[in-house]
Amino acid sequence: MLKNELLGEIVMLMKEVEQDEGVSINTKEKILNGINTLNQDIDTSVKASKVIHEMEEASQNNNIESYTRTQLWNIVSLLEKL
Repeated sequence: MLKNELLGEIVMLMKEVEQDEGVSINTKEKILNGINTLNQDIDTSVKASKVIHEMEEASQNNNIESYTRTQLWNIVSLLEKL
């Protein structure tokens, strides 16, 4: 899979989580920051590293639903492929 295709898939997954009504505002904010970072015109590995950090931080929230945490881990896993 090409990097651009993978980035598109990651952004789509992040938007899906962000639109979930059960996700907290703080988590949504981190996801939106991550999407904005992925859309920046900087090196792909730098973007991935920044967003991985954001998603890992968001997934450590004790109040997050387990399904949402799993989605965030999936996003991190995809980002690590970049």
